[in-house]
Amino acid sequence: MTADTSILQLVLEASLPVQAVMLALLLASISSWALILGKRRSLRRAEQGAVDFEEAFWSGGNLAEIYRRLGEEGEEPAGLERVFRAGFQEFSRMRKHSAASPGSVVDAARRAMRVSVSREIDDAERHLPFLATVGSVSPYVGLFGTVWGIMTSFRALAGQQQASLATVAPGIAEALIATALGLFAAIPAVVAYNHYSNRTERLANRYETFVEEFTSILQRHTHAAATAPQR
Repeated sequence: MTADTSILQLVLEASLPVQAVMLALLLASISSWALILGKRRSLRRAEQGAVDFEEAFWSGGNLAEIYRRLGEEGEEPAGLERVFRAGFQEFSRMRKHSAASPGSVVDAARRAMRVSVSREIDDAERHLPFLATVGSVSPYVGLFGTVWGIMTSFRALAGQQQASLATVAPGIAEALIATALGLFAAIPAVVAYNHYSNRTERLANRYETFVEEFTSILQRHTHAAATAPQR
């Protein structure tokens, strides 16, 4: 084997366990990159949807009118819109029950919104554990391939009467490729996991803030309705 052996030749000439490790790491890297790009699109859509909805919500208008306008858009509500719809639907349903107190009406709407927030955050956090797993496990998998490759090289060296660097260098080089692939898979996965976890947490805080603000609005509505003079 010449000194200018290509990386592809080293991979093809590696032992079967090392090749299996390399293939597993390559598949993990491709899968994590697909998830990274998909998560980037979904979080951007959720964040932009929250911005657009808050602008429409705080621009003024009747709550029933905002609810009706969302239903007329023809698109499936998502993100903050879904949280609002869940709260307003429960609020409207509970107000139809004459036996329900104003406090129980607001509490029911808050619970409905919190359930909706939990579902939205679960959806935003989907596949993040896979990125964490790839980021934490890939270096060890690559190290396993490296150790196995070096063991194979030294076993072959034991059968040689005259040892030289040229004899073991290709085997060590192919073993180190496994470590490089492990780091290649792990580093983007760790960076993406930390970045998207932070964005998901900020999105959750935004949803929770809206729940509290909307709950205050509903409390004012129920208080005004309760203190209004009966005709």
